[in-house]
Amino acid sequence: MTEPKKPAPLAKAVLEFGPALLFLLTFLALKNKTVTLGGTEYQGFVVATMVFVPVQVIATLILWRMTGKISVMQIMTLVLVVFFGGLTAWLNDPKFLEMKPTILYLFFAGLLGLSLALRRNWLQAVMGEALPMQPEGWRILTIRLVVLFLAMAALNEIVRHTMSQSAWVWFKTIGLVVIMFGFFIANAKLFERYALPAKDEDSRG
Repeated sequence: MTEPKKPAPLAKAVLEFGPALLFLLTFLALKNKTVTLGGTEYQGFVVATMVFVPVQVIATLILWRMTGKISVMQIMTLVLVVFFGGLTAWLNDPKFLEMKPTILYLFFAGLLGLSLALRRNWLQAVMGEALPMQPEGWRILTIRLVVLFLAMAALNEIVRHTMSQSAWVWFKTIGLVVIMFGFFIANAKLFERYALPAKDEDSRG
């Protein structure tokens, strides 16, 4: 069976981060304006959401087509984007999209917590090919990710309730991405300590 083609790194990055960047740019262009559509006035945030949702759907489908696979995280993210983004547009209320990261991170924290309770290595099943590690390394990483996701869910609630809408948009589109990248960089020593020996990889063939 032929393996699915791997997309070029630039194309993959555009498909993964492009929709959020487009949301940010649209919001910045319209944040102090209202747009009338079908006789109804919409804030710039809601219009940016109307742009973001279909672009996110298209980008995810293209990425799926290019790679031949779609992860649980991508599926859950898409479902929540469509659901909460749709409510934001339909009810003309920004709070629904603002809730999306909280629900998403609580879902992943619960899923990974359940895998720990059941002594299953679900994280390894998803990321094992890209990051070969010993089972203990995956257990530690899973625990740390549960803590991270709970912290990010709480932080999203704090930001959306105590800061301006502009601050939340920057936090959502840039801040959360930086936190995730920082987390994996901070865990570089864990990956190194529990990495599978190169000879193990060779012996599989």
